Amino acid sequence: MRFNLPRLYAITDRRISGLSHAEQVMRLADGGASFIQLREKHLSPREFYREAEEALRVARERGMRLIINDRVDIALALKADGVHLGQTDLDPRAARGLLGDEAIIGYSTHTLAQAMEAANLPIDYIAFGPVFATLSKDNPDAVVGLDGLRDVRARLGGDAWIVAIGGITFENASAVLAAGANTVAVISALLKDSAAIASRTRELQARLAFAKG
Repeated sequence: MRFNLPRLYAITDRRISGLSHAEQVMRLADGGASFIQLREKHLSPREFYREAEEALRVARERGMRLIINDRVDIALALKADGVHLGQTDLDPRAARGLLGDEAIIGYSTHTLAQAMEAANLPIDYIAFGPVFATLSKDNPDAVVGLDGLRDVRARLGGDAWIVAIGGITFENASAVLAAGANTVAVISALLKDSAAIASRTRELQARLAFAKG
């Protein structure tokens, strides 16, 4: 990796927050978030492009890194900081060829075997989960639990950057770091009360700063 991700990795969701992506980025920035993924499963490509363009403008003004979920084409067109890919998205090797060496590329994994395969790909971090049950996906993969996370860390060693995702809350985030994650990706725990996004982000960052891991 050319840089270290922060301990908190915020992900936007319009359905949970009820806000545009740009407004979510603004409120997350007010809470001190510095790395955000735009996640959109329901808008048309044209609509998402427009929302992502405005969100990226906010991120640039606030000095934040912003990556796009799934859509390499939108990340490339907008010159976003990178992309996050799932198991059924464009191959990370192809994405690296399109986006270049400086782009941030993350990759979702849901089993130990997938994580081991991902370790050989030209990516910057491996997302692993869901660690706990999650409501942010319509058809979530099987829960891996803290034991699954520990197994992945043991097999990948200390050099791999692991982003834990899925059902992470204020109450369990510290345990996730202690189990081997470098970073926790959070959606609902930050966004479920739109009026409190900034304060909740600030509070969770404070908790993570003192967590062991």
